[in-house]
Amino acid sequence: MRRRRPAAAQGAALLLACALGGCAADTVSATGIQTESEVQTVYAVGDIARCTHPDPRWSGAFDTAAVVTAGLAADPNAVVLTLGDHTYPHGTAAEFANCYGPTWGRFKERTWPAPGNHEYHMQGAAPYFAYFGARAGRGYYSLRLGSWRIYSLDSNLAGAAQARQLAWLKVELAQDKASAAGAGTPPCTLAFWHHPLYSSGGHGSVATMRAAWALLQGAGAELVLSGHDHDYERFAPQDAEGRLDPRGLRQFVVGTGGAYPTPFLMPLAHSETRDASRNGVLRLRLHAGRYDWEFLEATPPQLPNASPPDHGSGVCH
Repeated sequence: MRRRRPAAAQGAALLLACALGGCAADTVSATGIQTESEVQTVYAVGDIARCTHPDPRWSGAFDTAAVVTAGLAADPNAVVLTLGDHTYPHGTAAEFANCYGPTWGRFKERTWPAPGNHEYHMQGAAPYFAYFGARAGRGYYSLRLGSWRIYSLDSNLAGAAQARQLAWLKVELAQDKASAAGAGTPPCTLAFWHHPLYSSGGHGSVATMRAAWALLQGAGAELVLSGHDHDYERFAPQDAEGRLDPRGLRQFVVGTGGAYPTPFLMPLAHSETRDASRNGVLRLRLHAGRYDWEFLEATPPQLPNASPPDHGSGVCH
């Protein structure tokens, strides 16, 4: 069987095609290939580079970037999903160049981003879109990793802009369903954005993406990744109204990319694991029909008697 290029190389080729006018802004895509013996590895986290020190080596982003760098070196097909708030405090061009760039920017060509609220401290999140270029799409886009379909959404949108995003998502999900029906092998689905629909952290639950959640669940999606709260939390599968549902979406909050940690408040229903003791990155291994997860710590726990890093596995619907 002839093997395709690694996903990162395919993404670069597609971005060149986009630059030449060959694809829509919301269809940036890195299509990998997967056999029974292959797996797609993803490193995901948000809330990354806190730019208060002039030397980025003193930021938490330096530690988490080291974890990701080692993982990417070991697997040429692995990619990175960033869950918003790439820089603090304001998402400026200087922060991207001088703080994010020397740390997480080292694997920019293998990163697929979603914007956070700190990016929008600047008008229209302009430095974010300039930094990531075609990979940022119009703020939302889809891609294919192995046998998985991935959606990056912008949880900062409201009004007409949010309606356009939802309309696009509805069309994309319907097309995927029709394509899967023809092939007889429905893909597993993951979505990622910044503001969590459910969170026991200081910011709490943010209802902005409830409609998107419902669309994704209706299409049989498995996973949602978010940041915003500077902690790690895993939920049991739920529906868009917060009800336990075995056919709902499992949400991970992973805001541990390097920003200062924040404490939990009252634990929500269906919260299975909570950790605000360390920075780290979520590693997902996406198989055909199933997935594994593991939280990779970048710094030792800052609290006594901390629990071991979370890990587990699940199956697609």
